[in-house]
Amino acid sequence: MYQNKKELGNQGEDKACLFLKEKGFTILYRNWRTKRGEIDIIAEKNDAIVFVEVKTLPSGSLETLSRELDKRKQKRIAETAKRFLTINRKYNERVIRFDVIVIDMPGFPNVYHIENAFFGA
Repeated sequence: MYQNKKELGNQGEDKACLFLKEKGFTILYRNWRTKRGEIDIIAEKNDAIVFVEVKTLPSGSLETLSRELDKRKQKRIAETAKRFLTINRKYNERVIRFDVIVIDMPGFPNVYHIENAFFGA
């Protein structure tokens, strides 16, 4: 079905972007990187800037999700978001949110959106 983990991730991010657009979000960036981290999707809706972590888990579970998104990973995402906001000061007055979108996890909808999944560290 999928050639490799990167392809699986890219297809999951494509689904997540489509889902967000259908919900009225504007996608600002995909795979925004620094030396220390990456944010899968940066989107905006109304007054909010949303940093989105996408997890594609076709054979995953809630336990898998919690391992994939542990405190260390959350801290790295938050630090990367802070760097983004330092560089892109025009967003500094916005509400900031960290969401997770889970793709294809058994027992859940094909796209499962967790708003305010964690708080910036």
